[in-house]
Amino acid sequence: MTLIVNEAEQGGWTVVSVCGELDLVTAPQVRRVVHDAVAAGRHDLVLDLSGVLFCDSSGVGVLIAGRRLIRSCRGRLRLILPARGAVEGSHVNRVLAALGVRRLFDVYGDVATAAREDETPLSA
Repeated sequence: MTLIVNEAEQGGWTVVSVCGELDLVTAPQVRRVVHDAVAAGRHDLVLDLSGVLFCDSSGVGVLIAGRRLIRSCRGRLRLILPARGAVEGSHVNRVLAALGVRRLFDVYGDVATAAREDETPLSA
């Protein structure tokens, strides 16, 4: 499956929307977008993963590396992992929770909420 990555600006945040499968083949594309944003001086980043249908350990690695890079620049990273239903939740959220790294990220339900300064992240 092809990965589609789009960038936009909202409320001072760079919003990177990712759709498709985040895996060994496609993870470098997301890594490159995050690195390019940081290199361009955009250190407040929202990764909208609501369109990610599958995420493997390579995808999780990109998220953790992106978090580390942005924190080293004193920036902020927020993830969008909306619930897809009361029982199942989003795939990426389940993967992060299963690996015990969900607590590392500030997670929001939608981009509009994540781009506001006064919003509190969802609990892990």
